[in-house]
Amino acid sequence: MGQGTRRAGRELALKVLYSLYDHDTEIDGILDDFWANFRFHNDVLGEAVEEDPTPLPGHVRAFAEALVRGVVDDLNHIDTVISECSTNWALDRMARVDLSLLRLATHELMHDPDVPANVVINEAIEIGKRYGSKDTPPFINGILDKISRRLRAEAR
Repeated sequence: MGQGTRRAGRELALKVLYSLYDHDTEIDGILDDFWANFRFHNDVLGEAVEEDPTPLPGHVRAFAEALVRGVVDDLNHIDTVISECSTNWALDRMARVDLSLLRLATHELMHDPDVPANVVINEAIEIGKRYGSKDTPPFINGILDKISRRLRAEAR
């Protein structure tokens, strides 16, 4: 799977995770609703559009769903790791986009050893530039760097 495909999957996963922020709904229903009701075009803001002539490739959808399910299945552990590495920042004080990105990237750092940590972190930074605030890239970079170092130390 190429970088563009993985980026598209990560961006879609971010949108689903962002929508899950305050919901305790069954993940299958949320994913079904997301795919049935939202069509995203590669526009600058990543906003929903009524019609997108380009169908979403199945492997992009599968990758996005795998990421979302992975985060949801391990959310408590992921949030614990983020909390322990984000001194002075409680999860409920973080911007929703930032927290969703941190959860997504932390899941990848913890569960996808085939993707180098610097790639996961750089992808999160680039996606943060697109969807977050001007403070998002340095904020998530600092926390993900701590998480990455911690996970490498634990793996030794």
